Amino acid sequence: MKTLVIIAHPNIENSRVNKVWKEALLKNSADVQIHELYQAYPNWDIDIAFEQQQLQNYNKVIIQFPFYWYSYPPLLKKWFDDVFSYGWAYGSKGDKMAGKKLALAISIGDKQYNYQEDAPIGYSLETLLSPFQATINHIKADYRGAHTIYGSSFEVTNEEIAENAEVYASEFINAF
Repeated sequence: MKTLVIIAHPNIENSRVNKVWKEALLKNSADVQIHELYQAYPNWDIDIAFEQQQLQNYNKVIIQFPFYWYSYPPLLKKWFDDVFSYGWAYGSKGDKMAGKKLALAISIGDKQYNYQEDAPIGYSLETLLSPFQATINHIKADYRGAHTIYGSSFEVTNEEIAENAEVYASEFINAF
């Protein structure tokens, strides 16, 4: 079964992590379809019918993005708002995402240490991801966790990124 990977990075060509993750997916898995939101919608005019059809064609979906201000990039927020609409994804007749497996792949610029209750950020990553989990629960999909890498802005080495990408493209993608 193929997996749809939706990538939401506003400048993937200059990304330290997301670009390497994408390349690893293309190299290691023939069962992956990649869809880049910022490439597909440079003017933010999302083709809702196309996006909904894409989602209906796959039982496994990964949403890949950099963590922006403890959330997601703005086009991805718009994508969620537009695509996961009432009557399609939720509501009394909205069941198109029910039972689908959804996972996240998130590059995080800061150090892992800072994502603790008693650290500078003051919240764990799990707490900050709760809106994603709530959305996935609300549409009756099956949340399958998140693949992450910390320190992507300055701390992690290129070798660590490459190792993490291999795990993402082989183990994580096949485990869910």
